[in-house]
Amino acid sequence: MADENDKKEKKGSKGAMSVAEAGRKGGERVKRERGRAFYEEIGRKGGETVARERGREFYEAIGRKGGETVKAERGASFYEEIGKKGGETVKAERGMPFYEEIGRKGGQKVRELIEEGKRSAKQGAPKEDKTDN
Repeated sequence: MADENDKKEKKGSKGAMSVAEAGRKGGERVKRERGRAFYEEIGRKGGETVARERGREFYEAIGRKGGETVKAERGASFYEEIGKKGGETVKAERGMPFYEEIGRKGGQKVRELIEEGKRSAKQGAPKEDKTDN
């Protein structure tokens, strides 16, 4: 009978479960029942809504703020470290031919831009009106 009274007391007492604990339990249940795809879908929908309502500038601003915070907390060398790790991972996964390919593409784009600039220069820049008004 003592066990029964304990259960009733816990159910009826305020604060038997913290808000954090209740949230965690609820999240675990949703995860079990709906799976990862559910979270991906609601995340995507939320992101699309924010993008539509606030625009690209919002994402640029929060990205800049986040980057400044990380730089202040961890220092500029942190970015060097994660960049190096990322480069090593890409090299391991894709190999040197990947870097050769993107280098070739980048070089081709530079050549195209130079040629475009030369063509524009040959056609002549817009002439300024030198008449006195």
